[in-house]
Amino acid sequence: MTDKIVFHYTPKHESWLNQIEIWFSILVRRFLKRGVFTSTEDLKTRLHGFIDFFNKRMAKPFKWTYKARPLQV
Repeated sequence: MTDKIVFHYTPKHESWLNQIEIWFSILVRRFLKRGVFTSTEDLKTRLHGFIDFFNKRMAKPFKWTYKARPLQV
């Protein structure tokens, strides 16, 4: 029996992937970059606090600007 490795490529304009990348970019720039955490419990508590703050004060739909050609089937 031979195992095969199968690669699945997703287009760069895959909307859900871009949404996640934007969120992680915000998380790194606004929370992790200059954060000092004394323990994993401290990190977890403050991360949950940041997420609550973000959802209440900063969250808004991301503006989608990709204008692509229809897929060729």
